[in-house]
Amino acid sequence: MEISAQKVKELREKTGAGMMDCKKALSEAGGDSEKAINYLREKGIAKATSKAGRSTKEGLIVSYIHPGDKLGVIVEINCETDFVARTDEFRQLAKDIAMQIAATNPMAVSRDGIDAKTLEQERTIYLQQARNEGKPEKILDKIVSGKTDKFYAETCLMEQPFVKDNEKTVTDLLKEMIAKIGENITIKRFARFRLGE
Repeated sequence: MEISAQKVKELREKTGAGMMDCKKALSEAGGDSEKAINYLREKGIAKATSKAGRSTKEGLIVSYIHPGDKLGVIVEINCETDFVARTDEFRQLAKDIAMQIAATNPMAVSRDGIDAKTLEQERTIYLQQARNEGKPEKILDKIVSGKTDKFYAETCLMEQPFVKDNEKTVTDLLKEMIAKIGENITIKRFARFRLGE
């Protein structure tokens, strides 16, 4: 199948991927741009996964104050080198993450940060709700598990839908950036302040 230079150019502008990668992605996807984007994302994610174990000792601490000065966030985002930490792309990512925290009020960066007592309390509530609705005993575990996953998606920053693009999670956003810059990135910690709380 012949892939037009215009189609390659459009895909390159959308994804930031190289010309040859875009051409290959379009060939693999039979000329379908959406499938090609997914193909590139999957390739990027594969690259990002291989970098996940690398140490992140550099980075930024970024603050965000919501208009009206009643809500603020401080977040620490780490990368491997000071060079990357100083790039506009990395700074923008840090700002986006701070705005995400301001908008969604997560409890923790990831599942590891959720207190065991809080999690057990939630699971107990889900179990009781399912029993009150008359659900059969044999499917209660499945229901509780599904509701627990939903709880994580709402309360863990990494699992939340990204506020600027609900089609991807914060994890997807980080993986795309890791693939783009070639360094591991981690969100270390954050604090969210609301006036009077």
